[in-house]
Amino acid sequence: MSTDVQLLDLASDRGPIRCAYHPVDGATTAVAMVGGGDGGLDGPAEAIYPALAADLLEHGIASLRVDFRIHQFPGDISEGVHDLLAGVDTLFERGIERVGVLGHSFGGAVVIEAAAEQPRIASVITLATQTAGAERVASVAPRPLLLVHGLDDTRLTPDCSRLLHGLAGIPKRLELLEGATHSLRQRREDVRTLVRDWFLETLS
Repeated sequence: MSTDVQLLDLASDRGPIRCAYHPVDGATTAVAMVGGGDGGLDGPAEAIYPALAADLLEHGIASLRVDFRIHQFPGDISEGVHDLLAGVDTLFERGIERVGVLGHSFGGAVVIEAAAEQPRIASVITLATQTAGAERVASVAPRPLLLVHGLDDTRLTPDCSRLLHGLAGIPKRLELLEGATHSLRQRREDVRTLVRDWFLETLS
């Protein structure tokens, strides 16, 4: 099992896409992660994405952290989806058979729309997602969808995840975390456990 992190610049017709790949020898499952509109590779909740990659690696699941080419507010969903799907395609090219996707805030809408466009995506998690750009959430089903949101989020209120949960097909799950703001840092370890356990169950 490899513990090396590989920094990659994926070639695309719209420019290079910066990624951090956590490979696992012989892995057939992987998770692709994206952040919010400001991009980056570390994710919310005090850089939870590298920690999640380490957790998943222990269970034989590879990870790819994808940085958006364009960092802006409001973000362009189609550009974000392009970048994420380039990463997902790279995972398939490397022998991965089942891919889960994870996105925070703007990235939550990106992973929902990416799943609507790419039927090979097997599992979806959003963290404090926006609703704009996520209108096709019903298309995620019958693949499992987990929506996680902080009840003290004032940037994107928990009603965003409540609305999308109501529109989504089955299977789906909504987790509302008391005391957590938009970054979810106050409930970091709970988020870490939820995400790890969800992907262990749905990608097995």
